Amino acid sequence: MLDPAIQDFLDERKEIWLKKKIKNTTTDEEKVEFEQQATAEFSLATWLPSASQRARQLSLVSHPCKFSHPSAKTTSIIASAPSSLDGFLRTGNVEVDLDVLGNAAALDVYKFLCLTLADGKTILDHLEKKTAIIKGQLTVPSFSYDDIEHGLLAIKQDNDSSLKTSGNVKQVYFPVDGVGYHLLSILTPSSVMYKLKERINEMRFSSEAKEVREAKKNNRAHEKDLAEVYGLSVIGYGGTKPQNISVLNSQNGGATYLLSSMPPELTTRTIQPPRINFFSDSLWTKAFTDDFQKFHNQLIAESNNIHIRKKRDRLIRSILFQVADQLWRIRYLDTGWSNSDNYQQLPLYQKIWLDQLYAGKREEDLSWFDSVSKGISRWFRNTYSKLLGNKALTLGDEHLLHIEKLIEDCEGALR
Repeated sequence: MLDPAIQDFLDERKEIWLKKKIKNTTTDEEKVEFEQQATAEFSLATWLPSASQRARQLSLVSHPCKFSHPSAKTTSIIASAPSSLDGFLRTGNVEVDLDVLGNAAALDVYKFLCLTLADGKTILDHLEKKTAIIKGQLTVPSFSYDDIEHGLLAIKQDNDSSLKTSGNVKQVYFPVDGVGYHLLSILTPSSVMYKLKERINEMRFSSEAKEVREAKKNNRAHEKDLAEVYGLSVIGYGGTKPQNISVLNSQNGGATYLLSSMPPELTTRTIQPPRINFFSDSLWTKAFTDDFQKFHNQLIAESNNIHIRKKRDRLIRSILFQVADQLWRIRYLDTGWSNSDNYQQLPLYQKIWLDQLYAGKREEDLSWFDSVSKGISRWFRNTYSKLLGNKALTLGDEHLLHIEKLIEDCEGALR
């Protein structure tokens, strides 16, 4: 028994043919004659052998050449690539059907091969797997089944075993070290391109998207987010005859989207992260002149009472908080900036301290802060000596220990 999908397909072709033949002026005798002719022509025994011959006029491809130029003729390419979580919209990362090139008059053969039979598999699937089911469905008395199978499968084969390109295809010379150049022919991944269009249309025009837009218009809350793609352009292929480019192009009216490829608008960094050392690269010594002068004045004061010591401590904390301010300015830069080659000489503990990429690591293990504390203490002593020159007092161990104690008190701001 013929599968319902195949019978419905033949009946539909028969009806299309009759509509073209039968006019208002057609007589009853002519109608009967046309009916008989259509019944014979669109029976499986008659239509299938013809279809198996016409299948050679079509080619299944993943990258059609005619999007560059309708007259382009190249080898039929069916590219395959492994799926990978690399974030790219490319062949292998999107599940898509193949496109079809060839004589538009033979497209009924492609539609036939795409029919889904009762078991959920297409005719083309069955033919490729050489199943007994398809042999039973497509065996006709007027033609050899092997010839029918071979003819229909020609849609996935290229008779020319050598790869060939066309002068009508977009091309680019790509430099190869020590060899010269490869001349690359640029083909269009139409299946991926139109899958992108399908997803954008779903995002913009689905019933759910319309509900969200209506809710926004009326200032009402909605459980779904509103998504939009800005800067879209529409490009057309094939003019008034999109079917001359490919089947997918014809099905989409010859139009698809171009995503915006404008260069990003770059903003100048007002804060530059340190390349080698935070204390020498990011802390401008002269900016601390007044603070260290006031600190020095407290050190040389004749009195050494509690008021002097508290004022001295406030000055140290003020300097430490300025260090913390610079720290947080750097942390507000793009996460992961320290992974760039420009910052390979920056010590690891400073990368952990300064880059938000390591925010989790900073909480898990606090051992890095010991290096930070010692670094701040050394910077404090060296900056004081540099700014005060010969006037600077030698900071003894008791001074340095006291500074490290104040660093611990300010750990919340510095960590």
